[in-house]
Amino acid sequence: MSRLDVDVVVVGGGAAGLMCAMTAGGRGLRTLVLEGSNKVGKKILMSGGGRCNFTNTGTGPENYLSGNPHFVKSALARYTPWHFLELVERHRIAWHEKELGQLFCDESSKLIVRMLLDECAAAGVRVETLSGIGHVAVDDDGRFRLSTRLGDVHAARLVVASGGLSIPSLGASGFGYALAERFGHAVLPTRAGLVPLTLSGKHQARLDGLAGVAFPVEARCNGQAFRNAMLVTHRGVSGPAILQISSYWQAGDALQLDLLPDHDVETLLRDWRRDRPDAELRTLLSEVLPRRFAQRLCEVWLPNRPMRQYDAPQLAQIAAQLRDWVLVASGTEGYRTAEVTLGGVDTGAVSSSTFESRHVPGLHFIGEVLDVTGWLGGYNFQWAWASGHAAGDAF
Repeated sequence: MSRLDVDVVVVGGGAAGLMCAMTAGGRGLRTLVLEGSNKVGKKILMSGGGRCNFTNTGTGPENYLSGNPHFVKSALARYTPWHFLELVERHRIAWHEKELGQLFCDESSKLIVRMLLDECAAAGVRVETLSGIGHVAVDDDGRFRLSTRLGDVHAARLVVASGGLSIPSLGASGFGYALAERFGHAVLPTRAGLVPLTLSGKHQARLDGLAGVAFPVEARCNGQAFRNAMLVTHRGVSGPAILQISSYWQAGDALQLDLLPDHDVETLLRDWRRDRPDAELRTLLSEVLPRRFAQRLCEVWLPNRPMRQYDAPQLAQIAAQLRDWVLVASGTEGYRTAEVTLGGVDTGAVSSSTFESRHVPGLHFIGEVLDVTGWLGGYNFQWAWASGHAAGDAF
């Protein structure tokens, strides 16, 4: 059996793994990336509709969910969106800001993957794909030994950047969680995050035939609120507002939706009754909501009649329903379409500055495998860059 000796082995060739590898390699460390699938950076390639929402200029600790909300602070402070943007510009990748601080490539997400690979190559990093890992052990000298198709790989540092369970078609697996547990780490319960919600029974029937309808809402659940678009699907609801709130939603929770977040609804209804008394409610709602959705509202939830026939208490009740429309989801679309995985390796036994295990010297966890989940909009990539850089700079 052949033997390969390196300083650092990075398990996973995604955003966090490649950033860690190029940082460690740039410091003169012999670094090897082992990616189980046939190509690196698959999530990068598909993100942002193929243009990669590679960071968010508004990134802060408040944009992350974790059992320890303080854990992200050190790494995010030391490697900011501006550091990554400087790298992007150094590689002459054109970019633009879409909305809410979200930065995208003008052309293709392939440029981000190429940039990371070029940085790795310049740093002497070896990147191997189709490299599943069999056994992992710690030898008497404290070095890690991994059985791979390359033979036994020995390294002083083992970095787990294997990601979570989201989008298994891209090669996602629970490898990192199993490895963490084997070395004594607790893994917090995982579930799909940033994921469409599904409806069933009467809740689905009430929206039947509205698939494709989209409009801005404010979605609220468990003390969080997000204002963005909602999209009705064949199975439930999606769109940025729903994906965002899904990370805070738990089975059994109802969502409260403000269907007209850009309007003072009470004033709007009073003005309609005064200025257009003969117009029906559904006709007027069709001017501020998609027509099909407005008509369905007035078939199922709201009484439809000419505006002059509503008294003040009735208008107040209609306004309250429009501001606080209740949607009862039955579940999510699951990991198949989820952008991220909530939960993961408990950060309590991981250093927030070096990402090293408090149980096993030389073992590090970075990126999505940890119990850290960002909002939609480039925050998860920024966590990958920041955590990867912090670990790669710590060896």
